[in-house]
Amino acid sequence: MEVIRLNRDCLELLDQTSLPHKEEWLVFRDYREVVKAIKDMKVRGAPILGVVGAMSIYLAYLEYKGKTDLDAGVMEAFNIISSARPTARELALRAKEVLDVIINYRDLQVSDIFEVVEKIATEGYIISSRMIAQAFTLLKPRSRVLTHCNSGSLAVMGEGTALGVIKEGYKRGLVEVVYINETRPLLQGSRLTSYELKKESIPYRVIVDSSAPYLMSKGLVDIVIVGADRISMKGDVANKIGTYSLAVSAAYNGIPFIVVAPSVTFDPSIREGNDIIIEERDESEVLYFNGNPVAPSDSRAVNYAFDVTPHQLITAIVTEEKIIYPSSEGRL
Repeated sequence: MEVIRLNRDCLELLDQTSLPHKEEWLVFRDYREVVKAIKDMKVRGAPILGVVGAMSIYLAYLEYKGKTDLDAGVMEAFNIISSARPTARELALRAKEVLDVIINYRDLQVSDIFEVVEKIATEGYIISSRMIAQAFTLLKPRSRVLTHCNSGSLAVMGEGTALGVIKEGYKRGLVEVVYINETRPLLQGSRLTSYELKKESIPYRVIVDSSAPYLMSKGLVDIVIVGADRISMKGDVANKIGTYSLAVSAAYNGIPFIVVAPSVTFDPSIREGNDIIIEERDESEVLYFNGNPVAPSDSRAVNYAFDVTPHQLITAIVTEEKIIYPSSEGRL
């Protein structure tokens, strides 16, 4: 599924806020507009945000190339880009890779900088494929899988992380049906994950987020598979809000809880989950639905975009390199 197009003079993105009912492409030539699109969730998913971050620095480079304030300009751009969504590690990480090339290699041409961005995107496809290949030993035939948010082609270069595993598992007879949490308040599950599974003709059922524990208690779920935006060195995982409660319910019901994420999701500067910066989004996402208020006019809301699942609740973390089993002592 094509969701991003890299061009020498612009970035094109499939507007994910219009899905599943309308497929609309947006064109960006100014990194500031890309940042707004990131904040508005027109593009989302930690791995693909990494590519978008890299391309955004490239657009800033085009703006300041040949000017005396090149270094200051791209550095300012990096600070703006990296702070757009602070929880996802790859956004800042990949933007920094391109920034370092621009600052440290003065003799490079525009085509060379663009090639760095393309290599980052290509690497994403390779990593996705390797993660999927690692995960099959964790799936039993005809598994009933529960997933949260969206971790497929809309979030990753390639087939995806968690959803990529689910897609390939279905092709190999290892997945019978997929239960998709709506993933409130922006409904990335019911809007985006169902959109991807429908295109693949994979059986799925959309469920209310709060009903997942009940399905587990009824024996309808064999395994939970989710993605991740940042992972501490203890193995604590930051993912879309609602993931933690799924892990608690899975542990109580004796159901494997699997995280699929690139190895760069591990942050060497973060020892444990409490150190991860959690993005808090605008209250209106909770207080309004389709522009209509769902609470009294003077209501306030708390709208954390992510939560942190302790390593003790995680059965395994699958990367492109290996399957990691977090220990109860927090040593990977």
